[in-house]
Amino acid sequence: MAAYADALYDVLGADAVTANPLLGRDALEPVLDRGGTFVLVRNSNPGAAELQDARMADGATLSEHLAAIVDELGASRVGDSGLSDVGAVVGATAPEQLERLRDRMPRAPILVPGVGAQGGRVEDLAAAWQPGRAGAIVSASRSIAWAHEKRGGEPAQAAREEAEELRAAAWSASA
Repeated sequence: MAAYADALYDVLGADAVTANPLLGRDALEPVLDRGGTFVLVRNSNPGAAELQDARMADGATLSEHLAAIVDELGASRVGDSGLSDVGAVVGATAPEQLERLRDRMPRAPILVPGVGAQGGRVEDLAAAWQPGRAGAIVSASRSIAWAHEKRGGEPAQAAREEAEELRAAAWSASA
């Protein structure tokens, strides 16, 4: 993981990375010490449910355990904003889990993929913004990049319009 961190931060110049926690906390340390880290907690793809929604011996889901780890790892890394530099990836395609996961990691910024083309809706994500508008980052790349196929017209203009609609919906949901 240290080599990945070197490549991501030193070679590619990343400010933040997404990290898989299934190797354990110690494997996350090299990226945690280098910049912002978004830990996979509940992904947006359909197959994520197979593992991440599985119940552990104590009755909690794997995602809930991962959320607790994110909170523990980020507890000493909270800035003036009240948010940690250790965040979580929680897919918009499982909005029914978002509030429970947010409760387990109140200081973590949440990267929310799956809006648009994967079927997630910004309107269903209010829990992501519980700490405020900086509490979540919505990712909707395909629905923006291919907006001209849905809207027609010039691709750049269609992308701008789609992004603006998503931004307005996000700010409305975060209010």
